[in-house]
Amino acid sequence: MQDVPTLVEQARAGRPRAVARLISLVEGASPQLREVMAALAPLAGNAYVVGLTGSPGVGKSTSTSALVASYRRAGKRVAVLAVDPSSPFSGGALLGDRIRMADHASDPGVYIRSMATRGHLGGLAWAAPQAIRVLDASGFDVVLVETVGVGQSEVEIAAQADTSMVLLAPGMGDGIQAAKAGILEIGDVYVVNKADRDGADATVRELNHMLGLGESRGPGDWRPPIVKTVAARGEGVDEVVEALEKHRAWMEERGVLAERRAARAAHEVETIAVTALRERIGDLRGDRRLDALAARIVAGELDPYAAADELVAGVTEGA
Repeated sequence: MQDVPTLVEQARAGRPRAVARLISLVEGASPQLREVMAALAPLAGNAYVVGLTGSPGVGKSTSTSALVASYRRAGKRVAVLAVDPSSPFSGGALLGDRIRMADHASDPGVYIRSMATRGHLGGLAWAAPQAIRVLDASGFDVVLVETVGVGQSEVEIAAQADTSMVLLAPGMGDGIQAAKAGILEIGDVYVVNKADRDGADATVRELNHMLGLGESRGPGDWRPPIVKTVAARGEGVDEVVEALEKHRAWMEERGVLAERRAARAAHEVETIAVTALRERIGDLRGDRRLDALAARIVAGELDPYAAADELVAGVTEGA
């Protein structure tokens, strides 16, 4: 058993091992998870959470590393939560070494952690919300969440970040994708990386066109900016940080930031409650109540929805 109060105190003091142990308790769904979350609750709520998403090959890791360097020059403490594909054998993160972020490995003001999706769809690991809270409560000013890069359906980051940044690159079919629903609708800031390639200006024009289609923004509403970068050389990265900070200021001024964080907390509570309910129902397999309901359905005495209502009522009454 871990000494949670001591771990929290050490994490707040900037001890990376303590941060790592707290996140490991989260990932492992430790019996101490409730104690960890209770200890962190009054300490969280100060970090700016930025989600980076985009199709594979657009340069998410390189862009993340460049953003870390920019924020560090501004004196910010930065944490990176890099969500990677899972190994089919160990369940661990396949890209856990994060080679492209090695430049920051010795910086005490930077913490980098890889998490495996473990089959979870939507580009995030199931434990990401709690891991973000650990990093927030540990005193980091900025938390960068780099998603796995599963493509057009990777939209879950919008529900977990204060600001969602969508990366694209020229010549990767994004012109066609710009007209589609999905990943290109969640961006607060768009970044066209690898802008030294042919087609970068065309990609920017197509994005501008997409943002103008069916636009119903009123005066003062946020219009997502489009920034061109060459992250491998650090070009345009400071402009991306400037766009992110402008979005943060806009959200704070209009109360949008508080609304997003409240929605995020509500979603997290709902997920925890549904998971607990599912586990309780799962425990009923082979139980006589479930068998009896199934027999009544087969006999035509009960429909599945009514049976489910009875089952849920029985589970919640027995909670």
